[in-house]
Amino acid sequence: MADVVVIGAGAFGLSVALHCALRDRSVVVVERTTAGSQASGRAAGLFKSVQADAQRTALARRSVDKVLRFEDWTGVPLDVRRSGSVLIARTGKHKAILREEARRSRAWGVELSETSPAGRAGCYRAEGSELAVWCPEDVYIEEPDGLIQAYLAACRRHDVRILEHEPAVAVTTSGRRVVGVETAHNQIDAGVVVDAAGAWVRQVAEMARGPFPRTKVPVAPFRHQLLITEPTADVLETDPVVRVIDAAVYLRPARGGLMVGVFEADPLPLDPRLQADAFSSDDIPLDLDLLRKQAGLVADEVPLAARAAVAEHRGGLCTMTPDGRFVAGPIPDVPGLWVASGCNVSGFSFSPAIGEALADWIIDGHPSAGLETLGPARFGPVTDEQLIREGAWQYAHFYDSAPN
Repeated sequence: MADVVVIGAGAFGLSVALHCALRDRSVVVVERTTAGSQASGRAAGLFKSVQADAQRTALARRSVDKVLRFEDWTGVPLDVRRSGSVLIARTGKHKAILREEARRSRAWGVELSETSPAGRAGCYRAEGSELAVWCPEDVYIEEPDGLIQAYLAACRRHDVRILEHEPAVAVTTSGRRVVGVETAHNQIDAGVVVDAAGAWVRQVAEMARGPFPRTKVPVAPFRHQLLITEPTADVLETDPVVRVIDAAVYLRPARGGLMVGVFEADPLPLDPRLQADAFSSDDIPLDLDLLRKQAGLVADEVPLAARAAVAEHRGGLCTMTPDGRFVAGPIPDVPGLWVASGCNVSGFSFSPAIGEALADWIIDGHPSAGLETLGPARFGPVTDEQLIREGAWQYAHFYDSAPN
């Protein structure tokens, strides 16, 4: 028995579980494999204050604050790199986008200043014509598993039960309400179930047994991939995060080398529902040639990005939404079933704030942080084709989409 069952032990699921436990609720987390083994454990670990709207900006900055103070509110230490970041635009179009984004972000409280990339951008060799904006607030976590392990330690410290290798097989209901979760090995009674299953979120939502319409979470999973080069003296541990928005490329120090991530112009949709039951993130087809080709857009300024030897090439599945915003809140018509999804390639870094706000909503009965606007019902009926088409656009335009 528990007050809350969370399905999925990625960053979203563990954060919701931890924040519910901090509000004196008994919590069980069930995970079909191991904690952080899917998208969260393959993340870039970046926290970015500059966002497309005021709500996401507030949530992003809240998350930065919470990871910097992680030990204060959990009792568990967490290593966070206070690197700051540089946003760079090289075309006239993207300079205009970046100036407008900086103007809005300053109005929402973000500390920003125009700067010279030659003096701020580490391994980026400036040509001199770029627009560069410095954000001292931004941080990163060197290894994404660092946050996962910190969440796990904090959860256990606050009596959350973590059941790994325990796949959920049904969300049980009675009298049109959720009453628990059936796993491959156990029946767990609970009045609240949180679906935080990442790319598998739609399958889990469809597990609800009862007189409900087919439950559909409005997300589409897409591949995201990055690489880390072999160690090199050309990258310093103190270098900032660099984002070249016209190339849709991000860079940061990693393991003595350089992390290079890209947002593909034609991203690969990959729905686990259409794969074998045993499908996992290990089975995602990766394309190093494609990654290298897009990284080549910054080869003149960052030769390492396109040419250095690769120490690791990894990828995960991110859940994209038609409007580029999270899906967090109660599932309509299924009382007791909640969802934390629609990461839009930012779930890892937003997880502290989303977990906190969703736990508050579950326990207090009303949303905080404007989370009511992120509920899964906001889109109405939507086809899979629409989810893929609009999710692909949001992914490809991660750095230059219009505010919503």
